Amino acid sequence: MLSLRNLTRSHWVQKATGIAAAHYLRLVWKTTRFSVEPADVYDRLPNYAPLILAFWHGQHFLTPFIRPKGMRAKVLISRHRDGEINAVAAERLGVEAIRGSGTHGNDFAKKGGVFGFNALVRALREGTNVAMTADVPKVARVAGLGIVKLAQISGRPIYPIAIATRRRIVLDNWDRTTINLPFSRTVGVASAPIYVPLEADDATLELARRAVEEALNAVTARAYEIVDGASQGDGRG
Repeated sequence: MLSLRNLTRSHWVQKATGIAAAHYLRLVWKTTRFSVEPADVYDRLPNYAPLILAFWHGQHFLTPFIRPKGMRAKVLISRHRDGEINAVAAERLGVEAIRGSGTHGNDFAKKGGVFGFNALVRALREGTNVAMTADVPKVARVAGLGIVKLAQISGRPIYPIAIATRRRIVLDNWDRTTINLPFSRTVGVASAPIYVPLEADDATLELARRAVEEALNAVTARAYEIVDGASQGDGRG
């Protein structure tokens, strides 16, 4: 008997789910009223490109739509079976997927980390923007050193962002995944870019990691404050 677990591992099921997810997200985006803070964020982007777009796990579904027309982007997606669905959806929405995983520290060998890290560095050096979650699986809202090391090696800035919708469903899982709903108000909030010097020592890297974490918490709180009002919190339930 074919189990549900085996069914979800099927390539055709994952592909079909990814395609359906892309169609759904297009519906959400086409029926949303979108605004950004700061208002001139799109005018600033060329000054920082290519850049490392950073966001929290579970808050990422609408990020493909904020990419300016003509600006190339690749996104780091895990090799987990759920990652295959995300990869199909991302590519359907015009963003190329790099398969790999982040880590807390310098051990990029875990879960395809070496391949993913090298592919991200290569993309940045070729002038392509990259996007990735700053936290690592099962440790939500704690920034890992992987994204900081990427900024250090590539010389490119980390650009923390958050996207929030007024209408949403928040799942009861480790990262409080937020499912954005159609016919809503949507806000994108961006922080100032964070640079990491090539000669950064361990203490400097830790300061940069904390800066990324604090910036992401700040833009996330601000995005939900705008769409909900200050009393509603940051969408984590």
